[in-house]
Amino acid sequence: MRGQGMHDNVPCQSISSHFYMSPSSSLKIAVLPGDGIGPEVMDASLTVLEAAGALHGLTFSLDHQLVGGAAIDTKGKALPADTLAACEAADAILFGSVGGPKWESLPPNEQPERGALLPLRKHFGLFANLRPSICYPALTVSSPVRPDLVEGGFDVLCVRELTGGLYFGQPKSRTTLPDGDIEVVDTMIYKKSEIVRIGHVAFKAAQLRSKHVTSVDKANVLTNSVLWRETMVEVAKEYPDISLAHLYVDNAAMQLIKAPRSFDVLVTENLFGDILSDEMAMITGSLGMLASASLGKPKGDGLYFGLFEPSGGTAPDIAGKGIANPIAQILSSALMLRFSFGQEAAAQSIEKAVRKAIDDGFRTGDIFTDGPGVQRVNTVEMATAIKARLA
Repeated sequence: MRGQGMHDNVPCQSISSHFYMSPSSSLKIAVLPGDGIGPEVMDASLTVLEAAGALHGLTFSLDHQLVGGAAIDTKGKALPADTLAACEAADAILFGSVGGPKWESLPPNEQPERGALLPLRKHFGLFANLRPSICYPALTVSSPVRPDLVEGGFDVLCVRELTGGLYFGQPKSRTTLPDGDIEVVDTMIYKKSEIVRIGHVAFKAAQLRSKHVTSVDKANVLTNSVLWRETMVEVAKEYPDISLAHLYVDNAAMQLIKAPRSFDVLVTENLFGDILSDEMAMITGSLGMLASASLGKPKGDGLYFGLFEPSGGTAPDIAGKGIANPIAQILSSALMLRFSFGQEAAAQSIEKAVRKAIDDGFRTGDIFTDGPGVQRVNTVEMATAIKARLA
């Protein structure tokens, strides 16, 4: 770790911002709203995306498909064949969220998350998950972290390996033993090549930020993590301009609370990244603020096929009330413009509009604190405020 303040550049433009895809034809997007608040925030996001597209001469071909619990109810499975086919025909996937109590009684592999999201990641080889955790200066009051620790805001990028580790390792099993006890097995597997691949993503990202990478592992306990640490040290030799630090995952969780501004790029394996990125979201003030990009095979010219989604869940307790925060979904569409289409100007226009709306006092309930100039708004009103500030 090392200390730094907010970055002047927009977050996550560190891999494809120098490349450009001509908007000569419609940009093909598979739109998968999913469950819970997914359809509400997706609709709000699309109004902003289409307005930004109009400003920058872009047109979109949107193919709306069912996924998750909504697909189970209608078509009998979480990832129907026509949904997968639409994703294969698209240039990118804009994803909402899936799951909820309604489907928790199904067998694990048939539930929305394991039946749709994990297969999509595996099918498209989405190996690099980028989650920018940004605490805007105007929202530090919404952070649960002590005010002096987040004063001025912070900007941390979590680079999470997405296709290895416990989530995908085999064998997996559940066995009833002769004495009636139950034994379960999950297998954590990583190849060195997978660690090298995600390491390069993290170091390249750091080159356009504050030039510091913190690698998170559990090398004092896990053989997996010993290889992880050894490999990160090797990859770092190719980036002499980048400093590298190592933290055990439990210490990293503590340091994110104690000193969030001391991080720049954090790189870690699948399970640790899943947990730490949610922690990072909460110290910004709300999961509703955290976008993500899951990148797969390069398409050339620095662009990637990817799946772009908010990091939060379906929030069934507020679904249908029209009060969910759409910002994570809106910022995910900006990441899509950047990484899958090379439309940096359009991506930045959305990110700046979000920041301007926040600076002008617009707040959904999850980030609302009473104060002068602060206005509580619903999902549609927040999207409208952001749309009005596009430039």
